[in-house]
Amino acid sequence: QIQPVESGGGLVQPGGSLRLSCAASRITFSLYSMGWYRQAPGNEREMVARITNDGATNVADSVQGRFTISRDHAKNMVYLQMNSLKPEDTAVYYCNVHALLGGLDYWGQGTQVTVSS
Repeated sequence: QIQPVESGGGLVQPGGSLRLSCAASRITFSLYSMGWYRQAPGNEREMVARITNDGATNVADSVQGRFTISRDHAKNMVYLQMNSLKPEDTAVYYCNVHALLGGLDYWGQGTQVTVSS
């Protein structure tokens, strides 16, 4: 069973930064694309950023220019660097691992990000 594990959430003031990390062990990393999604209370889960197995990225318009996704194949890790955080970025952030063969999705437990003064 693939179980992504997120870390790095917390409370930050508007304009601040956080870096989320996701560890995805026991997989052949190059066979999966990775992504970050978020869900705020009362809202549906939405895509924040995705990165393919060869490094191509896709970032939501709402975070373009502020958030950056990256991955480290050697460590089986994916990161989300979040800068210039806004109160509307407050949500539970989830790591997604998508199998390129078979199309299965695996989700982490989520990490809370709260942007507030």
